[in-house]
Amino acid sequence: MFELAPHGPDTLVGQGPRYPWGGLYGGQIVAQALRAARSTVEPTFAAHSIRAYFIRRGDHTEPVRYEVDRIRNGRTFVTRRVVARQAVGAILNAECSFQLPERAAEFQTVTMPEVPAPDELDDTSWTDTFSRCFVPLDASPTGRTLAWMKVDAEIGPELVPADQPENGFLHQCWLAYLSDDLPTDSVRAAHPVARDESEHFFGTSLDHTIWFHRPMRADRWHLHDFSCHHFVGARGLSIGHVFDLDGVHVATVAQEVLLRDRRDHR
Repeated sequence: MFELAPHGPDTLVGQGPRYPWGGLYGGQIVAQALRAARSTVEPTFAAHSIRAYFIRRGDHTEPVRYEVDRIRNGRTFVTRRVVARQAVGAILNAECSFQLPERAAEFQTVTMPEVPAPDELDDTSWTDTFSRCFVPLDASPTGRTLAWMKVDAEIGPELVPADQPENGFLHQCWLAYLSDDLPTDSVRAAHPVARDESEHFFGTSLDHTIWFHRPMRADRWHLHDFSCHHFVGARGLSIGHVFDLDGVHVATVAQEVLLRDRRDHR
């Protein structure tokens, strides 16, 4: 899914399948950009954040070229910029940051809500790549959307850094892939018209940010808890927290979604 082939200095090429809605899936492009950045970083550094801007819709019929710019090599932080290109031009721009492990106090102030376990819910995934079980909720003005998600295949131990065996970089790539699935649902659910007349609305991701807080395994169940924080100018901001089965907060995701009523743009 995230295999990249070298194509010159700090340049790699990837491919994506056609998805049910046509074109490429943003989560895969974000994950491939993260892996392209990682290829230029010493293995002692671990990814802690990525911020990506979706520029154009990707074409599944042609490869994606990832160009990495080594912005900074610091003693404890490393920064990379990645531009994903196709024939039409840039389709994504991403900033990735990596950090050496540091010993410090750890705490979390957000808590996982009490929800049914994944084995009590139906799988509604649109792909055989991962499982997704939505948690049923009453209509909420915040557009809160919760789902248990996990990658179906066992993920290999591509471990970064070596002294934290659960902190696998491939798991971070898979989390990036999964994290693009729910934000639009959250914004649609908050919209007073789109939640009941979704067929009239067009939605697409504008930007996408992930902060990796703790080691996680994407092939184990995690609860993705997203809420729409505002909607203005046809843009909705969705913020999500990702928890493991024990309620440990492993990542935070933010995405701004463009949601337009097709009837207003004829």
